[in-house]
This record gives sequence, structure tokens and C-alpha cells, in this order.
Amino acid sequence: MQLQKLRNIGIAAHIDAGKTTVTERMLFFTGTTRKLGEVHDGQATMDFMKQEQERGITIASAAITCCWNNHMVNIIDTPGHVDFTVEVERSLRVIDGMIAVFCAVSGVEPQSETVWNQADRYRVPRIAFVNKMDRVGADFNEVVHQMDKYLDANPVPFQLPIGSEEEFQGSIDIIERKAIIVKDRELEIIEIPENLLAKTEEARNLLIEKIADYNEEIMRLYLDGTDVPAELLKKAAREATVKMLITPVFCGSAYKNKGVRLLLDAVVDYLPSPVDIGAVVGIDIDDSEKSHTRHPSAKDPFAALAFKLIHDPYVGQQTFIRVYSGELKSGMQVFNSTKKKPERIGRILRIHAKEREEIDSAGPGDIVALIGMKYTKTGDTLCDTDHPLYLESIFIPPAVIEMKITPPSKKEEEKLGIALKKLAMEDPSFNVRFNDETNETIIAGMGELHLEIIIDRLKTEFGAVAEVGEPSVAFRETITREIESTYKHVKQTGGRGQYAHTVIRLEPNSGKGFEFEDRIKGGVIPMEYIPSVRKGIEAVMAEGILSDFPVVDVKAVLLDGTYHEVDSSDMAFRTCAGICFKEGFLKASPILLEPMMKIEVNTPDDYIGDVVGDLNKRRGRIESMRRYRKGAQKVIGFVPLMEMFGYATQLRNISSGRANYSMEFHKYVPLNKEVQEKVLKQMELKKKDKAS
Repeated sequence: MQLQKLRNIGIAAHIDAGKTTVTERMLFFTGTTRKLGEVHDGQATMDFMKQEQERGITIASAAITCCWNNHMVNIIDTPGHVDFTVEVERSLRVIDGMIAVFCAVSGVEPQSETVWNQADRYRVPRIAFVNKMDRVGADFNEVVHQMDKYLDANPVPFQLPIGSEEEFQGSIDIIERKAIIVKDRELEIIEIPENLLAKTEEARNLLIEKIADYNEEIMRLYLDGTDVPAELLKKAAREATVKMLITPVFCGSAYKNKGVRLLLDAVVDYLPSPVDIGAVVGIDIDDSEKSHTRHPSAKDPFAALAFKLIHDPYVGQQTFIRVYSGELKSGMQVFNSTKKKPERIGRILRIHAKEREEIDSAGPGDIVALIGMKYTKTGDTLCDTDHPLYLESIFIPPAVIEMKITPPSKKEEEKLGIALKKLAMEDPSFNVRFNDETNETIIAGMGELHLEIIIDRLKTEFGAVAEVGEPSVAFRETITREIESTYKHVKQTGGRGQYAHTVIRLEPNSGKGFEFEDRIKGGVIPMEYIPSVRKGIEAVMAEGILSDFPVVDVKAVLLDGTYHEVDSSDMAFRTCAGICFKEGFLKASPILLEPMMKIEVNTPDDYIGDVVGDLNKRRGRIESMRRYRKGAQKVIGFVPLMEMFGYATQLRNISSGRANYSMEFHKYVPLNKEVQEKVLKQMELKKKDKAS
């Protein structure tokens, strides 16, 4: 198939906007499935995980291939819940275009904004679909207005709804000037209703005005008062969409089978092919200042990005990749430039949700799964051995909530360890660490639901039983002032001793993570021991110093030291650097950092005072309040995660169940002294309880 006829698209939106239902209808109308899968009865093709079917939500992004109008469409259906935001992140990294789904009643919701910002990060062209036009309170124009106001989307209606709520029948194609209604799943083209003729012409003029800004030919016709032909308008609209200058808006009701086939037409007409996206730019593996381009052509050297791992009970680990250039064949050897290791390609599969089809090769634009990869993880670049490069990786937000997990017996320990390792490989926003001091395994994730799903999967998929503690906040440790620390590690035993001496300066490094700088001169510490110094520091940072929380945002500068010809070793320098760092850290006015969350509460006007008062009690800071819809407001603010446990129940109580909220990680901020002392005291007591 020609590359111009390939579309790699994602479907993303706020939870409950109807993404999965839109996808299910697309699969039905393209002939990929023979029956309509429904989310509410757990029968959706794309929600094939047991946890998804039970909860009626999407948890993992699923990939599926279908065909429409002689075009191949790879669809990735993504989750809407903020706890699984990394699934959206990695999907957006590899798709060429996106359908943003909005609920016609709720409009632009908190997660809609998050998804939109993620798509902006990866420069993904998009079209919008206003779903649920048949619901009471549906308002197409209000959603378009909100897209313009809150997302800065430059939305342009390409359709107008015919009726709304119970009266919703179909839509008017503004470019073609035709009305399409749905009767018994069949499309019927009718004359534009009399009462909508003037509105259609007004909308068409607005569309022409918007596109004329980016197309000289249309500008000339518009100024001459000449009618713009539909084909020319479509071509110019496609160019403007691909360049992210406009967002075409369509409407329908996926559940009632209205508007989905026209949305598929829009995917083909307006969203880009890999050719439209053009070359990708990678970084030279030896010189970060140099770059290499890879065109979407089989003749260019091979380059691909791994964006997802799945452990399949039947075929083992599946590594999903997006091919950007070159050709990939079974049995071929490629280079993982991220891990600096060669990989042999085993089987190549084209995935249809939980079904799979084996293929011999994959080319530019293809999204496929590989079987038998040894080293490749999410975000790794696979490339031609003779032409290595790094492709832009995937942004992984930090885990903010922790939970202690213990196997009930020694026998279960190994099984639990293997299962956790597999889940952490699959999901880069899920972390596992072992605390030697307390002999506990600590798991960390994006939210309570995220960890709940992980625990459920441990039991159902891996048969691993575990005792689970209460969720707690994932604090971080850092320093607030510069300090110089010196330590000499001397240990004399019967045989060979241990000797190492380091002088390290610690500096606050706010927001930049950990940095290590080697300023050793004259070989006072031999080159082979420098990596050991870094490893010693990193080991201590991972365990935590004030308590069991990882250390972040510190710059360590190795200034000086000494060594011994016989007694110095890797282990000696590792131990020395760890103690040197620890001692310096405690003198550098250390503090705890806590995760600050961005919260958006949608509440009826009657409860606004109670909602704001409750957030203030939780150390929250209200940033703004805006009209959400008639009789309701949206409260936007920031609140510490540690104050938000049990908030869902409290919000239900104060609003008689009529308010809802969404929360996502914003940034780590210093904990005030009083609260810090309280947190450290609690941690100390827990350790004593454990020891006794």
C-alpha cells in the first residue's frame, strides 16, 4: 500500500467522553468486527483486559488496524483517566494525527486540557469530534466556544448538527453543502433543512475566512466574492490541519451510530500520512550537537521507536514499535542505541486488539509488535547498526503515590518479584524498589486507581498473592544550600584493606534532577574509579537519607581525593562516596519535597462555598473559578497530595453527589517545616513498630 494511504491515529479525551465507543463503531463500519462491542456490558474489542471490562474504562492503550476508502488506518485507543496518562503520552509520541473526543454536554473537561497539552508537546495535528449530541443538554456551539477559549485550538466547524438531544438526526457537511441523516444505520443524503440554510452559509463563510488566512488562492476568490469549490477548500483545509493551524470540528452520537462514518472520511481527508509528517530528526549517539534525518522511505537506514511493552500469556513479551524509516525483516539484526546493544528480530506481528497476524516485514509508518526482544524497553530507539542515532524518547511523569507490598510467605516471594519486574517493564510510570532496612517492597504509581489495577493484575494475570499496606505519598528529599564534604574510608583487615578518599561539593539543582561532575586533576583519583564514585552516590540517593524517600535535584562535584596503590578498589570508592555524600547531605539543610497536584472541581453553584472552604482546609490554593455550564462552576487550584486521601467521599458528601473532580501531578514543592517534622516522626515510629 502507498504510504500516502496510511493513517496512524490516536483517539484521546477526558474519561467518559466516549472514546472507546467511537473506536468500536469505527471497527464495525470498517468491517474489522462483525458485532458492535459495548463498553457498559464489558464487550468492547479494545477494552480486552479483565480490569477494563469490570470497570468500564480504558486502562491500556490498544492498537488495531482497519481499512477505509482504500486507506489503511492504525488506531490507538487511549485511556481517559489521569492515572494512566503515560499511556496517552507514549501513544501520542508515535501517532501522526489525533481525534480529540468531547462530550457535547460536558465540553472541555480537565483531562481534555491535559491530553490537548500532551498533543501540543509532540506537535500532533488533530480533528475534534463532539460526541453524545443525543444527550439532554447537548450544545455543539458551546463546546466549540470552550475549545477556542480554553484550548486555544482555533476550532472550525466542518459540520453543523441537525437537531440536538432527542431530536438529533445527523449533520450538515458545510464544505459539500449537503445534509446527511442516519436511518437504521444507513446514511441518507437529504436537502439541507430550510431553517438551517442561512446558518450553513454563515458557517461556510467563516470556514473560508479562516482558511483564506493560510491560502492565497482562496483569499483571492473570497475577496472577489467568487464561490470556493469544495475540492479546493478540502485541499487547503487539509494543509492547514496538518500544519496545526486549525482544528476541524465534527459532531455525532457514536452510541447511536451517527457521525462515525463521516468521521472516518475526515480521518482520510484531513489527518496526515507519514509522508505529510515528513522526516524525523534524531541525535548523533556520539555528539549531541549533531543530528540525522530519516525520511519515511524504505531506502533510508532503518529507524524505529519502541513505545510499549506487553506480556502476552501466549507469545511472551510483545514490544510495540513505530517504524519511521527503512525496512524491518524477521531474523534481521538491529542496534538498540539507547542500551548500546544489538537485538535480533524474531517474529513481527500486526496487532488487531487481542488478535494478531504474523507478517514478514514492516516498513515506514508501520506500527507492529516484535517478539523475542531481549533489551528493548519503552522509549528505546532501534536503528541500523551502521547508521546509529537516538530518536526523541517519551516523557514519563514521576510516580506520586506509594504502597508497601509483602508476600505472605517465602515461597510467594520469587513469584511476586518476577511479576512486579514484568509490570514495571510494561509500565514506565510504575516503580518498584526494595528497602533493605525494613525488608519491604515499595511500589509507586500515578494514583490510587493505578496501584489498585496493578494489585489486581498481580493476582489475576500472574497468580501472585500479596499483603498490601495503605497508600502513602511519595515524598522526595533534597538540599537547600551548598556544602563541601570530605571523607576518608580506611579499613584494615587481615589481608588486603580498603582505602578511598573523596572530596565532594553538593549543590542544590532545583528541577534538573541529579547531575555528577568530575573535576579531578592530575590523576589523584584514577579514571577507573570515577564511575564507582558516581555509583556510590546514586545508591545512597535511591535509598534516601532523611527517611526512605529518594534524593532528587542535587549536583555532586567531585573535587579531590586520594587513593592507595594496593588497597583502593571499586568497592572502596563506592562505599567512600556514599558516606561522603550522606554526611554532606545532612549538613546542607535537607528538606522533604511533596507532590503538589493540580485539581479541577466541577460543582453546582449551591456548593461552591463548601467546596472552596474544604480545599482551603487541605492547604489548597485556589487559582481561578470559571463558569462551567449553566448553574455550575469549575474551581481550579493546587493542593498537596497528602491532604487528598478520601477526598472523593468528602466531595460526594458536601455536594450531595453532584460535584466531580479531576487531579493530576503538577510539581514537587518544599514541605513546610512543621509538616516535615510530623512526617519524619511518623516514619520513625513505623520503623520502630516494624523492628519490634
